Amino acid sequence: MKNTATLLINCPDRKGLVAAIADFLYRHNANILHADQHQDAEQNLFLMRVEWDLTGFSLDPNQFERAFAPIAEKFEMHWQLKLASRKPKIAIFVSKYDHCLTDLLHRHQSGELDCDIPLIISNHPDTKRLADFYGIPFHVITVSKENKVEAEAAQFALLDAHDIDLIVLARYMQVLSSNFVARYPSRIINIHHSFLPAFIGAKPYHRAFERGVKLIGATSHYVTEVLDEGPIIEQDLARISHRDQLEDLIHKGRDLEKVVLSRAVRWHIENRILLYANKTVIFD
Repeated sequence: MKNTATLLINCPDRKGLVAAIADFLYRHNANILHADQHQDAEQNLFLMRVEWDLTGFSLDPNQFERAFAPIAEKFEMHWQLKLASRKPKIAIFVSKYDHCLTDLLHRHQSGELDCDIPLIISNHPDTKRLADFYGIPFHVITVSKENKVEAEAAQFALLDAHDIDLIVLARYMQVLSSNFVARYPSRIINIHHSFLPAFIGAKPYHRAFERGVKLIGATSHYVTEVLDEGPIIEQDLARISHRDQLEDLIHKGRDLEKVVLSRAVRWHIENRILLYANKTVIFD
């Protein structure tokens, strides 16, 4: 297990930021392992990710907020401290398609996704066999227009009981209510089976085939109240020829979907993402 801390910072851009942060960490005997930054001149924003080894670090993480407060206040920082020793808890939502779920569970079992997955929630029983194979509790909560409020209340109860940090929609074919999205801001990742902003909504492969596209894609993004318009985390493409039929588009697209979703989840749990202005910065 890594014994590191990661500091994520978002603040107005001004001189002395990097020096102040580096000096603070140096004074507390931090061994910096990774440091990366980004300036957005149009927004006058400074964004930074810095990770350091906690071995020999003289400041207890519980004391970090008070010690760092003078710098944070001086530079008007919004900041987060993340400890590698605390594994995030992830809930996976899925419907009938199992390719994204299969990929996530395999990567988790192999250690590529360093997190805990205490439950899977579905509106269909089809993927229970996968959950059973990997030993993860599986909960079926049917959803309809008539029972949506009650269904989401049951989902909230499960998520709260397991203290969930992140929700991953692995081809969960239900639109979440505005109340659901507001409850978990920037904590829901979805995979959309097109290269957004093209072909939003349902059946994008059908629409792409009808349009005769030469490229198809997949997009992982954070969920907001506006359908398929949340901050984009990752995208990828596959080339299509005139010989490809609708089924070929779907098969090629599913390969993209699972890889793009897994990348987004990994970057999130590794604390590599900062959000601003409906955009994301992904640090190496």
